[in-house]
Amino acid sequence: MRQGRGVVRPALPRVPALAVFAHYLVGYRRTWRAGVFSSFLLPALTVLGFGVGVGAYVDQGVGGASYLQWIVGGLLASTALQVAIGESTWPVFSNFQWIKTYVAQSAAPLRVADILVGHLAFVLFRVLTSVAAFLLVTGALGALRSPWSVLTLPVAALLALAVAAPTFAYAAAVDSDSWLAMLFRFAVIPMTLFAGVFFPVESLPSVLRWLAYATPLWHAVDLCRAAALGVAPQWSVAGHLLYLGAWLLAGGLLAHRVFRRRLVV
Repeated sequence: MRQGRGVVRPALPRVPALAVFAHYLVGYRRTWRAGVFSSFLLPALTVLGFGVGVGAYVDQGVGGASYLQWIVGGLLASTALQVAIGESTWPVFSNFQWIKTYVAQSAAPLRVADILVGHLAFVLFRVLTSVAAFLLVTGALGALRSPWSVLTLPVAALLALAVAAPTFAYAAAVDSDSWLAMLFRFAVIPMTLFAGVFFPVESLPSVLRWLAYATPLWHAVDLCRAAALGVAPQWSVAGHLLYLGAWLLAGGLLAHRVFRRRLVV
């Protein structure tokens, strides 16, 4: 405990955001077993269903690789996106509307930035563990063609933060969880279907192709696929990283603004 001018205050870590991150880890320690089975079963079923099942009808493969090897990079990026969005919608909404966790945290000697960064760190943790499990499963199934596949982990981390930050702002701003379902219906599902995860975006009409290029998922898919196949990406690595970084920066600033408006009286 710290005491100053007659007021007793609890001691915080040197980096207060770590205390927020630890809070979510404590809760996750009680629930992680429920997700372990799906973390390994889901990628196995996905790879077998799309890579082997659908791939059986793609005789010549894609770009000199089998359909299974070609699709893995997209599935890794898609997994990172879906976990990040899932951890950034209802959990954030409930922390404001239902269980009021953010309100309690703001009553402690924590800044808005500490609350936001600590929760984003937990989202990053969830994404990295899920993608690592996906890598292990796909590697065991022989779907990874290059040792550069490990680079999908930092790409997945950047994608996770790039989509989680603006989603935090969205979930904090809406007044009904129906808006969260609409986000999945009109943004996440179309993005997953048309951002190059399951087929090359070059096969799309010109307008849809450029819409795909505008999504953060396509940039991560291109990087992850290149790493998984051991080839150069279609676009420049620096361009992809800068684009995802711009999403992270803009989303982080917007999330901080919305959180501050909701928590600071």
